[in-house]
Amino acid sequence: MTDRSATRPEPSTPRETAVYTHGHHESVLRSHRWRTAENSAAYLLPELKPGLTVLDVGCGPGTISADLAARVAPGGRVVAVDSAPDVVDAARAVAAERGLDNVEFAVADVHALDFADDSFDVVHAHQVLQHVGDPVQALRELRRVCRPGGVVAVRDSDYDAFTWFPSAPGLDRWLELYRRVARSNGGEPDAGRRLVSWARAAGFTDVTASAGTWCFAAPEERAWWSGMWADRTTASGYARRAVEGGHATLEELTAIADAWRSWGVQDDGWFVVLHGEILCRV
Repeated sequence: MTDRSATRPEPSTPRETAVYTHGHHESVLRSHRWRTAENSAAYLLPELKPGLTVLDVGCGPGTISADLAARVAPGGRVVAVDSAPDVVDAARAVAAERGLDNVEFAVADVHALDFADDSFDVVHAHQVLQHVGDPVQALRELRRVCRPGGVVAVRDSDYDAFTWFPSAPGLDRWLELYRRVARSNGGEPDAGRRLVSWARAAGFTDVTASAGTWCFAAPEERAWWSGMWADRTTASGYARRAVEGGHATLEELTAIADAWRSWGVQDDGWFVVLHGEILCRV
């Protein structure tokens, strides 16, 4: 195990992501607001109980954070952080709407968290490491702020393992393009399969790996998933970076968006997102 007494690096220009591929367009936040502890952190839930302190890194609009706060009440609390101030403000609003008084929010960089060593019983990060500049350093920070006996829980999707039916050349092009754009921005879209390796490199020795999925097959699920990705493909930060980076033209993005919509109305349509998951004992 690495030395937990090592001095935390001095904060510098945030490096949580070189360029956050998705951006914070409404189509992106639409997806993030759908996420709950049940559909996105089920592997962690057996570890939670009232009275625990939780750090939720990369909280987005705060829907998972709010669920975690409800599960550790009474007596427990959640500190939820994200690199985007506007998103943190939106997360505060979600907690306020739910009447939660045991969750607080802050802006932070996962590579250099502004918390003392051994501050939390549980440290959680959902869909974060695929976007960071140095996932091993990020995991070292998650470990540093987790108390001995606590757990670090990380879940990330693995784009190359996504699968769907029926086949659609436009979606093949979407996947190839997304992975290329994400990597050009400094991220790793196939993070899920790498979590165990990254955790071991960060000094964890007690790592339990699992996998989880999202499945979109019912008509309303297909319509929501395909419409969200069609909008992302033409209107989000990802779309702008695809064009500005010379990876695609607007015409190509429009064709991919049309392919998403066409797939979404297929009666036998089926789409599965695979995630890698790790529970790391400290």
